[in-house]
Amino acid sequence: MRGFRSLVAAVAGAALVLALAGCTADAAPRADAAPSSRAALPPLSSLTPVADPRTVEGPSTVPIDGPSMSPITPPAAKLPATVQSEDGGGRSVTVRDTSRVIALSLSGTVAELVHALGLGDRLVGRDVSTDLPETADLPVVTKKGHTIDAEAVLALRPTLILTDGSIGPADVVLQLGDAGIPVVTVSRAVDEESTHRAIAQISAALGIPAAADTVSTALRSAIAAKTVEIQRLLPADPAHRPRVVFLYVRGTSGIYYLFGRGSGADSLIDAVGAVDAATEAGWQGERPMTPEALVKLDPDVILVMTKGLESVGGIDGLLEAQPSIALTAAGKNRRIIDAEDTEIFAAGTLIPDIMDGLARALYAPQSLPRG
Repeated sequence: MRGFRSLVAAVAGAALVLALAGCTADAAPRADAAPSSRAALPPLSSLTPVADPRTVEGPSTVPIDGPSMSPITPPAAKLPATVQSEDGGGRSVTVRDTSRVIALSLSGTVAELVHALGLGDRLVGRDVSTDLPETADLPVVTKKGHTIDAEAVLALRPTLILTDGSIGPADVVLQLGDAGIPVVTVSRAVDEESTHRAIAQISAALGIPAAADTVSTALRSAIAAKTVEIQRLLPADPAHRPRVVFLYVRGTSGIYYLFGRGSGADSLIDAVGAVDAATEAGWQGERPMTPEALVKLDPDVILVMTKGLESVGGIDGLLEAQPSIALTAAGKNRRIIDAEDTEIFAAGTLIPDIMDGLARALYAPQSLPRG
């Protein structure tokens, strides 16, 4: 699927705003949060889409039933393996032992890719965003706000640390390297292309470089198949395709950002056949929302992150905090779709599952579990 981008890069920019405001604490899940349960969903082919998704009333939550790709059976590792670390210095890192691995990233994608490569059983700790069922009992090594706890990491005696550089602090990562642990930084998976790079780099660090082609080929096939599945849910009349905006919300901090062209939200919305109303209106990147701009965009659907919606007290709180939303079609119909923070901006092998979940919420909301 050409052009798909997750929300990682865009959310990172918004997180910077939070950091400058000194309010990162409410932006992250609790460090002791248990992994979320996965929804059991019927296949897209069994769903009956609504006649006009622009007129649907009521909220929906994006379900993520994945990763749907099964891990491969990895080839025998060839160690030691010497790889280049993408930490800006072009360091060469030699990995001699992959029996105890810790994979760290803001979205949990690095650990998920280790799992996809068939070595999930080597993981001995997890970041707060890693929520694979197989990792549920692993100790969390990141504190509130996605901060690496060096003592917690060292206590697990890892033989390899993989990171994409999205969480830190940097001096803690350096401290772990100084302790004699091989630390390999890989590309940050923010879209399909960078996901394939990360797969290649992680497989090389694990001593199984040949496994990268197997996983990447399977991912390309899964994305292409999901795109075909979604096509049958789209309304026959292009005029009925829902106009969607992504709104980044942190109510406790008074932060409301609209994401437009180049933000990553545009690619996700386009990937499921909807219209990104902000991009349509020429909105570039991530910018603070103004009531006038939102009313002018008049979206049919507003997509938000679940914890962002919780931070304003739900839909009623969102409408109270931003009365202009009530003047849009989305506000009048209470058509607010929320998606789990760490999953909606994850890439990796979750890409087809993210597409699947958003398509369900947009085109067949009546099929979603009610809770």
